[in-house]
Amino acid sequence: MPVEGPRALAFETLRETFERHAHTELVFRAGAERLGLVGRDRAQAQRLAYGSVQRRGTSDAAIEKLSGRAMRLLDPPVAAALRLGLYELLFADGTPDHAAVDQAVELVKIAKAGHASGFVNAILRRAAREREKLTADLLGDDSTPEAAATAHSAPLWLARMWWEELGAEAARALLAACNEPAEVAMRAADAEARADLVARLRGEGVDVSPAGGSWPLAVPEAMVFAGRLGDLVPILVKEGALTPQSRGSAAVVEALAPRPGETVLDLCAGPGIKTGQIAMRMEDRGEIISVELDEKRAAEIAAQSTRLDLHSVSVFEGDATDLPLPEGFDRILLDAPCSDLGTLASRPDARWRKSPRIIERVAAVQEKALLNSAKLLRPGGKLVYSTCTISRRENEDRIAALLEASAAGQVPPLELDDLGALAPELSSPHEPRTLQLRPDRDRTTGFFISRLTRKAD
Repeated sequence: MPVEGPRALAFETLRETFERHAHTELVFRAGAERLGLVGRDRAQAQRLAYGSVQRRGTSDAAIEKLSGRAMRLLDPPVAAALRLGLYELLFADGTPDHAAVDQAVELVKIAKAGHASGFVNAILRRAAREREKLTADLLGDDSTPEAAATAHSAPLWLARMWWEELGAEAARALLAACNEPAEVAMRAADAEARADLVARLRGEGVDVSPAGGSWPLAVPEAMVFAGRLGDLVPILVKEGALTPQSRGSAAVVEALAPRPGETVLDLCAGPGIKTGQIAMRMEDRGEIISVELDEKRAAEIAAQSTRLDLHSVSVFEGDATDLPLPEGFDRILLDAPCSDLGTLASRPDARWRKSPRIIERVAAVQEKALLNSAKLLRPGGKLVYSTCTISRRENEDRIAALLEASAAGQVPPLELDDLGALAPELSSPHEPRTLQLRPDRDRTTGFFISRLTRKAD
């Protein structure tokens, strides 16, 4: 039986992701273009590839349970074929069992691992026969971090960390949300344009609604999409009328609340999505200094400023932990590098790339950047510190350390604004004056948002 193109691409993407540590999205895009997959075939390939990568944890537990072998003992192409086949049998609809099994066996043969074709065939046929009991054993219990890691296909360290920091109920809900489709949201060029764009898109059959909820998620320029985007949305993005941006990301600038005529510093700004939103809020009047260390991402900020026809933005390549700038900024946004644990639903392989070591490494960078940025505020100025992660070490602990540094005179005197009083339902359980957005509860990216004011010296 010849292997269908979508399944071949999914198999290739799995192998590249886990054998060569390539990024799933990049591998998939390149493969789809090379194979000329479009429309339904491309959608099927993406569903199989992304789903199999996401569900690796559950599939690996199933393989070990059914075979009695540790995953490390399996040849890489055999592991990839089994992960793909089990994803189809346990999580995907529309594929007959015999097709999922036979195609996985063919993939093993094509990968020159035909000696294991009988093994793959036996494991997958047993999975099909015992599907009801298998899914009950693997997915039916998430009462402990260990069980939840298997049921929701997450690294055990992450399940344990969220269990400890947020409690069992919130941890389970968050882990489950990581396997749900990510929010598709965009920002109009300005609030007045949103109504016209919504009406125009609905006229084209696009399911789109203005962003709802309470402050800061009810972004007046934002809109949320469901279903297919159609042909008009890419055109509007290219023209600058729409910018892809989650409501969680846009909420950060809501908290910053820049005003026309101000001087604003946007640190770690690449690729510039928030820079563009800041400029829009300032009516392109004032000065925005957008700083990014990575050359490519700095170029993306400049390209976006050109696309949106912004004149208030200046782009600089620089390190937020050591900036030779004078104090005097009205507002500073430090959207710091982080572990990205609030974005796992939109990046299928991200959960397998993260580790506690990464959290410790970025926390050190965050601390230096916070100390540096606090020195650049004018008295009365506002500093917003945000991350797209859910990790106390990177979020609330960093704010506590900054306030300690302020009390010790290491940085100018700072006061933490009470954002939790403005949005109690979003307040952090560890520091109620800050906000922690959650994908499970708020249906958007998991951003942490805090705001500080520099007091008179």
